[in-house]
Amino acid sequence: MRFTKMHGAGNDYVYVNCFEESVPDDPAQTARLIADRHFGVGGDGLVLICPSDKADARMRMFNADGSEAEMCGNAIRCVGKYLFDHGLTDKQHIQIETGRGVLALDLEVVDGLVERARVDMGVPILNSSDIPTTLAGHPPVNATLDLGDRQLTVTCVSMGNPHCITYVDQLNDEWVYQVGPRVEHAPQFPRRVNAEFIQIISPDEVRMRVWERGSGETLACGTGAAAVCVAGVLAGKTNRKITVHLLGGDLELEWAADNHVYKTGPATEVFSGEWAPAAERALR
Repeated sequence: MRFTKMHGAGNDYVYVNCFEESVPDDPAQTARLIADRHFGVGGDGLVLICPSDKADARMRMFNADGSEAEMCGNAIRCVGKYLFDHGLTDKQHIQIETGRGVLALDLEVVDGLVERARVDMGVPILNSSDIPTTLAGHPPVNATLDLGDRQLTVTCVSMGNPHCITYVDQLNDEWVYQVGPRVEHAPQFPRRVNAEFIQIISPDEVRMRVWERGSGETLACGTGAAAVCVAGVLAGKTNRKITVHLLGGDLELEWAADNHVYKTGPATEVFSGEWAPAAERALR
């Protein structure tokens, strides 16, 4: 199986062109094996670029633990880059089918290759039962999340997948590695949740670290950054247009007047290779 390693602001996945390659028989298991950073290719998960009857392509995204996610804001930029750079489309405005629905991308092309993409992330999902969370509010804004021995003040938003945002005075490993997994698996989130920890620099600028559902800490999370943009407005902490600084780079976000969230960021191809069936059998 041919694959291409790509990343968006350090959020790295293994991509398979299913226009030419067969979809793995068990994509969840393939994701767990191929994403392993010691015995596999290494990455935050597996992305399948598939034909679609309603868009230029369909994106299926699997986390490193094999769970299938609805959407990934960094991966979709890389899918757009792959389609253009590898000749599957010659359009600079394209549409990608995801678990979140069909999303539109505007590709920024330099010397024949895509460097960045602007993604219409759609309208934020604010009804608590649709996020989903049992916390009160539509959405929960500055709500109390009880973890037993500690309580967090959180704001929850879905951008097709669920996010729980906590504002902190100083970002550190304890928030990410100690608190993050507990937030992900808190019973108030029946489908688990992505946990974002945010340090405010100004109303136009924040720093973010994220513990992603099914993958652990990643260097960037596009849907998470979009959720942070919305949460900042709802909680009265930031403006509708912000720059989010992540460990892997910067993303530009805007919750526009049309109620859609727009995200702009880089997409980078790293290398291509072949995942041998024998290697997968040896790791099972």
